[in-house]
Amino acid sequence: MRWAVHGDGKKILPGEVVAPEERLDWPRTIGIGMQHVIAMFGATLLVPTLTGFPVNTTLLFSGVGTMLFLLLTANRLPSYLGSSFAFIAPLAATQGEGIAVQLGGVVAAGLVLAAVGLAVKVAGRKALDAVMPPAVTGAIVALIGLNLAPTAARNFEAQPLVAAVTLLSITILTVAGRGMAARLGILGGVLIGWVFAAATGNLADGARETIAQAAWVGVPQFHTPEFRLSAILVTLPVVIVLIAENVGHVKAVSAMTGRNLDDRAGDALLADGLATTLAGGFGGSGTTTYAENVGVMAATRVYSTAAYWVAALTAVALAFIPKFGALILSIPAGVLGGATLVLYGLIGMLGVRIWQDNKVDFNHPVNLTAAAVALVAGIGNLTLRVGSVELEGIAWGSAGIMLGYPVLMWLYRRVGEGNSVAQAR
Repeated sequence: MRWAVHGDGKKILPGEVVAPEERLDWPRTIGIGMQHVIAMFGATLLVPTLTGFPVNTTLLFSGVGTMLFLLLTANRLPSYLGSSFAFIAPLAATQGEGIAVQLGGVVAAGLVLAAVGLAVKVAGRKALDAVMPPAVTGAIVALIGLNLAPTAARNFEAQPLVAAVTLLSITILTVAGRGMAARLGILGGVLIGWVFAAATGNLADGARETIAQAAWVGVPQFHTPEFRLSAILVTLPVVIVLIAENVGHVKAVSAMTGRNLDDRAGDALLADGLATTLAGGFGGSGTTTYAENVGVMAATRVYSTAAYWVAALTAVALAFIPKFGALILSIPAGVLGGATLVLYGLIGMLGVRIWQDNKVDFNHPVNLTAAAVALVAGIGNLTLRVGSVELEGIAWGSAGIMLGYPVLMWLYRRVGEGNSVAQAR
């Protein structure tokens, strides 16, 4: 795999972006890859921590899954596949049945997602446009980012001074910095916030001892799945969220790079499905395209898939170094709050950009009503139980607008004022 060097490999001129098939020089590309590692690490390790899955195994298959994703999308769609938060609820619900049964549900969800990817590839871009016009896509991308806003706010409130230092550092480096200082503004801000937290006694109790006691080298723990219908039925609704996140990711990258990447949506769904299946087959949690890394790309204007290869290879290596995992998990809540306040907000604004670029008319009652309901469901994290399955805001907001938009448009054109306009013509 080869990437063309962008310009002189050192600078990005105003208005330019580093395209997926391009890269900066290798030292800078490696630096940006490390920034992607920092962005995904906390969330990727949080899911197995909450669900009792092996942390290093999940990290290993997030790296392997990312490499698989890059290969299947022909290095045209920059993305990191981290562990999906959508799996937390079903894994928690089936925790009493043992990890083997839980993994069976993860594998089943991965296979269904892969099948959806194949269907999208066969149906083609027009089918995707019909299901997800810009009004729908913009809402889904926005709610994916804004749904996470309460998490960022809680972390900020936990250590407001640390969070403020981190946020201010990221903002200054990104906006006032030049060259690599601007490109690595998020990483730099996290490091400044981390050092400030350590100097002011804001690291978690026992963090230094945990890091010291963690082994330098360790082999991930593997498990095999067991398939039980009850666990599979509880886990399958996760597929709705994964579809929305993957398609939203494609649309977000399209908006940022100025390219129509809809022809890669099927590949993205297939790749994430296979990555989730592979992870579930050996003991890791299911994967999804990561919003945190979309925020990094928006901040740096670097969409090079070379940086994601660096991140993926680093994740695989770090899966065998438990001490590094312990070090990353010591990042204080305030640092995460300051960083994610920027990252999640950038994702939300990408949804607005999709609306702007496609000139979505919000004087149209269908566009206005559908987007309004979806955003509030996502931002408010509307959580409802269907039988034994609990679905959260991303699922309701995404599924609701995808299914509801065509129904509302049909009603408008056949029954509402749209019908009157058509008759007048």
